Amino acid sequence: MANTAEAVIDRIADRIDCLVAAHRPGHGLARAFYYDPEIYRRDMERVFRRHWHCIAHESVIPNANDFEVFRIDTEQVIVTRAADGSVNAILNVCRHRGAEVCTKQKGNARVFVCPYHAWTYGNDGSLRAARLMPKDFKREDHGLKKLHVRVVEGLIFICFADEPLDFSEVENLLRATCGQYGWASAKVAYRETYPVDANWKLAVENYVECYHCGPAHPEYSQTHALEQPLHMIEALNEAMEARTCALGIEVGSGNHWQTSREGREAIHAFRYALYDGVQSGSEDGKAVAPLMGRFSDFDGGVTSIHLGGTTFLVCYPDHGMIYRFIPKTAETCEMELIWLVDGKAEAGRDYDLEKLTWLWKVTTAEDKTIIEHTARGVQSHYFVPGPIAPMEQNELRYIDWYLDEISRLDGVSA
Repeated sequence: MANTAEAVIDRIADRIDCLVAAHRPGHGLARAFYYDPEIYRRDMERVFRRHWHCIAHESVIPNANDFEVFRIDTEQVIVTRAADGSVNAILNVCRHRGAEVCTKQKGNARVFVCPYHAWTYGNDGSLRAARLMPKDFKREDHGLKKLHVRVVEGLIFICFADEPLDFSEVENLLRATCGQYGWASAKVAYRETYPVDANWKLAVENYVECYHCGPAHPEYSQTHALEQPLHMIEALNEAMEARTCALGIEVGSGNHWQTSREGREAIHAFRYALYDGVQSGSEDGKAVAPLMGRFSDFDGGVTSIHLGGTTFLVCYPDHGMIYRFIPKTAETCEMELIWLVDGKAEAGRDYDLEKLTWLWKVTTAEDKTIIEHTARGVQSHYFVPGPIAPMEQNELRYIDWYLDEISRLDGVSA
């Protein structure tokens, strides 16, 4: 039986590798990458359980013993604030029979008591009590599984892998980008989750390209110059950088790109201009919140950061956006949007929540519709992926990175 199972696994692996090898350079992904449950399982192994993910801003657990539960695919992660202020990420899986230990979405608790047999865990994951177990039972060997955690500029990153990818360059770049915008002292003003009837890759591919912005996002395109080809907005970008420098600020992106080769986490950071006279990402282009970080005025620009396969950040001088892509099944996912403002800003006094969230709510609702249209279209057995347009250079980069990730057999930790 074991040999038969191994043979089946080998056949599945060979088939996926053949699909990767058959990919036509410069074109989109074939239908199977969006529907095949075995490819989805490989995605979970190679992308989601290997790479780092931004799961939240630490302001969602401001006090000692605060916690919140986050769900990715079949995993549940409890993010907690310990008494000493440190952040922990632990799996919501009892070490006895596997029951969910934490049954609330969020709250404040020094311990979690499993509702099945009352095993009791500290909010750092350590097993505090296991009733009626034998004398030779060692509590220290049965704590909840802890995930790797990094907190950088207020952002909480987690990694499921036993040996995570090197995060040092990511930390450096986040300090040089988000650090200039004051994200470490920011707070969450609003969060919204959008369920999407599509494979997670369709959602990400849509996000990383702006070829569709002109026809699909008229509201965004009124204020953001990225809706045009890069060679057509060079003058706008140069003027933006001059304004940033005049403020005494150097945002360290430089169109930086780092792959996941050599055991490092992938990251891509770049900047682009808003149209003349536009201050921020809003309905009318005007400011929607107090300036953040080192900004004493608006520079008419945006800093964009793509990290790993699921985390995307947008920095304006007066607010920030965290875009999380969360796989649920082979054919469904979620997009969570998180709006950040200065930690001292108060809703109703310093910003209007409706104005703050208007643009990206409208844009994301439009994206959800587009992505689901595409998901239904690529179901066709006659779908053949077309060539990637020049304005989709980031999508091409993402597809190449993704194929490299799922085809590599070395250094994988599940």
